Amino acid sequence: MNSNLNWMLEDALEVPGALHAILLSADGMLRAHSANIDRDEAERQAAGLSGLQSISRSTAEFCSHAGDPWRQTLIEFDSGYVFVVAAGPGAYLAVSADTTVDMEAVTYRMQKLVDRLGKELTSPPRYGTGSVA
Repeated sequence: MNSNLNWMLEDALEVPGALHAILLSADGMLRAHSANIDRDEAERQAAGLSGLQSISRSTAEFCSHAGDPWRQTLIEFDSGYVFVVAAGPGAYLAVSADTTVDMEAVTYRMQKLVDRLGKELTSPPRYGTGSVA
């Protein structure tokens, strides 16, 4: 995990109602997390969100054409939302929020964070793991 990125994730939480932010690799490894979520919980969420992202990518043809790049997944719960966006090759940024959040503002802030961090948010595939990320 890159602790130098932890503080950068706080920027995604400056939208009122945003709760937690994590950066994960395609294979579910935690890369960084915001200060208000402990590492164990962040690792558990990273593992689950990598599977969610994979399922989201596999359904592209339901929307339009197979092979279209996946960009974002939004999950809505009675008590809030989870946003997952691409953060570079093999890396994803996830933010949770309560129901009061301005959804457009949080996704805009997430994209700006991804743009600003650029290559630091990429996660090259790990070799020798038996899976393709």
